[in-house]
Amino acid sequence: MSSDSIKREFGVSAEMYPQKGELLHPEHEGDVLKPNERWATELDMTTLRRVADSIPTAAYFVVVTEFCERFTYYGISGVFQNYIQNGYKVPNSRPGAIDGGQQMATGLGNFFQFWCYVTPILGAIVADQWLGKFKTILLFSLIYMVGDLVLTLTSLPGSIRHGGALPGLIIAMITIGLGTGGIKSNVSPMVAEQYGRYRPFVRKLKSGKEVLVDRDLTVQSIFNWFYWAINVGGLSAIATTELEANVDFWPAYLLPTLMFVLCIAVFWLGRKRYIVNKPTGSIVIKAYRTIRAGLRNYRAAKRENRLVAGVDGKKVSWIDYAKPSLAGSAVAMDWDDTFVDELRVGIRSCKIFIFYPIFWLCYGQISNNLISQSGQMNTGPVPNDIMQNIDPLTLIILIPIFDLFIYPAFRRCGLELRPVTRITIGFLVAALSMAYSAIIQHLVYTTGPYFEHPGEGDNGFNNISAGLQVPAYILVALSEIFASVTGLEYAYKQAPESMKSIVMSLFLFTNAGGSVLAFCFNSISVNPYLVKNFAIVSGLMGAFTVLFFICFRHYDSRDSSEILDKTVFEKPVDQY
Repeated sequence: MSSDSIKREFGVSAEMYPQKGELLHPEHEGDVLKPNERWATELDMTTLRRVADSIPTAAYFVVVTEFCERFTYYGISGVFQNYIQNGYKVPNSRPGAIDGGQQMATGLGNFFQFWCYVTPILGAIVADQWLGKFKTILLFSLIYMVGDLVLTLTSLPGSIRHGGALPGLIIAMITIGLGTGGIKSNVSPMVAEQYGRYRPFVRKLKSGKEVLVDRDLTVQSIFNWFYWAINVGGLSAIATTELEANVDFWPAYLLPTLMFVLCIAVFWLGRKRYIVNKPTGSIVIKAYRTIRAGLRNYRAAKRENRLVAGVDGKKVSWIDYAKPSLAGSAVAMDWDDTFVDELRVGIRSCKIFIFYPIFWLCYGQISNNLISQSGQMNTGPVPNDIMQNIDPLTLIILIPIFDLFIYPAFRRCGLELRPVTRITIGFLVAALSMAYSAIIQHLVYTTGPYFEHPGEGDNGFNNISAGLQVPAYILVALSEIFASVTGLEYAYKQAPESMKSIVMSLFLFTNAGGSVLAFCFNSISVNPYLVKNFAIVSGLMGAFTVLFFICFRHYDSRDSSEILDKTVFEKPVDQY
């Protein structure tokens, strides 16, 4: 980075840039001091109030890109349930095109969600091995665009009447899902990478008071606003469901397609501002060979009674037996001890992901079974699938409140909500949302005139207001703030530098696991079994919440102490 670019970006001269060896991560050029700042001491870490830094301009370009992509994704997928479930232009019926019924609609919707969250692993490999995040996002955006065009063209009235809607939808789902994977696995770590300050520092405010600027809080804030942009984009389903109901499906798909053109343009415009890390080679195969070597060497050492102890006297982990220093020089390895240490951290950070498929099973209900539930209720003059937008609306309101007021208030009281605590709360709230949905479904079935068979054949809806669904969507939104946003943040912060894309893609892959679980519920995702569907999902989420907290409650204190141990501090001298 030139002296001019340093001054332009940070408002300081090149002479203020610290010398190599003074930084926590010397390779990161963002660790510079402004005139009102100094490096933090260990005493500062325990006495000063911690605050988040401002978000860099480059990160906003990535956030806007994600907003446009999510506008497209939710605008398109928001009308899938009606598009697949109902017939085309059937009098006195909900809008539709394919007439496949609720089970087909829910099954295809679950397939689409599954596919969209399997492909991020491919996107991570392409970025790490060959193209880097920036070029990978551009490439997969073009693939995504092809799917948008196929879906829009096959939803024209002539195509629907001649049977082109279903094959066009399947092709579009596969293509859009592939594009989504390449974007999602890279855009999340890329937005956080735009904040290049790693070493903790103290800033003097205009009031003369000093505060500790904390990288972890800044990354947490970036992901909060990143998720906020996702949900603003998710409001596109309001427009597309209205277009579906009052015009036709092709304009409902055309609007998100046009927005995706803007998505590509915004991302390209920010190209000169991004911090872009070059590809370092995919670590997937290398990690596999390392894990295999660790297991093999550990079993051999155990069998021969030559297990070794670490500096604390405890036996070292099985993965440490993949280290060349333990295996001996006679063993050929293309990795070093540092890579094994990073891999251990990566594996450990992925353990909490095991519990997320159940959470995504709960979340997925808002895009299929809860839409069908509202179709069985009186929605007044609005489409039934517009109800799902209560979730992003709630998030748009609550995320800034949590980021600016609630989380800082907890920190001022000395009760900071660390990741595992937040995730546990999110899981619990998700279980409550499904329990509430089961109660509402019971009320639907006990209300006439169609009772347990609303919407079947020429039947209409039961005489119960869809407004009763609102608390279910609000609870789902709260669960996302605590569990989904925190999961993104945790995956990024805990992953080693060389493994961020793949760890983020593994977190996204848990969403695919939720879709697989949803397939198991397909047989009861239809009347008159929906009460059982919601109740079982709620019970599973509640049980896994308890198990999650038991397994990982110690992670919060351990992670915070490790961060403190690894931090480089300035000697406590008079800075002013």
